[in-house]
Amino acid sequence: MQFAKFIAVAAAAIAGALDLSPVAAQGQALDKVRFGTNWVAEAEHGGFYQALADGTYAKYGLDVSIVPGGPNVNNRILLPVGKLDFFMSANTLQSFDAVEHNIPTVAVAASFQKDPQVFVAHPDVAKFEDLKTRTLFVSKEGMTTYFQWLKADYGFDEAKVKPYTFNAQPFLADKNSAMQGYVTSEPFAIETQARFKPKVFLLADYGFDAYSTLIETRRDLVARRPDLVQRFVDASAIGWYHYLYGDSRPGNALIKKQNPEMTDALLAYSIARMKDHGIVDSGDAVKLGIGAMSDAHMKSFFDKMVRAGVVKPGTDYKRAYTLQFVNKGVGVELRPK
Repeated sequence: MQFAKFIAVAAAAIAGALDLSPVAAQGQALDKVRFGTNWVAEAEHGGFYQALADGTYAKYGLDVSIVPGGPNVNNRILLPVGKLDFFMSANTLQSFDAVEHNIPTVAVAASFQKDPQVFVAHPDVAKFEDLKTRTLFVSKEGMTTYFQWLKADYGFDEAKVKPYTFNAQPFLADKNSAMQGYVTSEPFAIETQARFKPKVFLLADYGFDAYSTLIETRRDLVARRPDLVQRFVDASAIGWYHYLYGDSRPGNALIKKQNPEMTDALLAYSIARMKDHGIVDSGDAVKLGIGAMSDAHMKSFFDKMVRAGVVKPGTDYKRAYTLQFVNKGVGVELRPK
């Protein structure tokens, strides 16, 4: 009861302070929307939880249910069969993959301008290229995606790689190693468990220019209900502005309700790193609004993935996304001056 009361008060306070509604939601039935995430609830999903908790989705005429993913949940397959209306894809490669396999989905917004993928190294590593001399703990998925780019553009060697099992202990035991991670989480775990500050190399800063945390939907929904897609994209962007620059407590409360293992310390760390590194709000998003995408950015990443052998050169990558719903400056006034 206390949680419900807290959310209601927070939603009422923000709804009273902001007039964000582009639709006459009052007196109308809200459109039910099911949005699937790609992992358990965490700060990297914060803008969506914030939009739900603070009433932004409701103001846009939406009754949103967030369906969390996890290690044994594959929400992505539920989108094309109509069990979900929207899905949070990991990065642009999943959108290219949908085109290659003729899956009728399309990316309609990119919540993250930068992929949060990093290498975490011991403090003696001075520069990015030094990682080539280290043992690297990389997951199977990482080997087929970003590591192929590292080989093509930086000359990394697969012989230096060991399997990453999402456990930091092998990295901590080997001082001559580095491991993959997210800038928002693994460095925090190292700092709290091992009591040292690791070197962190964000792959996006070295050319891995994938969009991340994209909003995907079905092509038929874009054709039939463009208004609904637009409202979900816009309200989600507003949610991200509120989460990063406003009072994130309503969003965090929902995150912790869905994921009781989440801590306030990790949530605060993750938000700070997203802001420090411009994960959400940088690049084109600065002028065009959170969720921004561009043809040039898509082509740049596609060309790199073709060169690395990750994506087939004949893929019609322009079918992977649409700019119809983004780049309209929605919410930019909410960024602190």
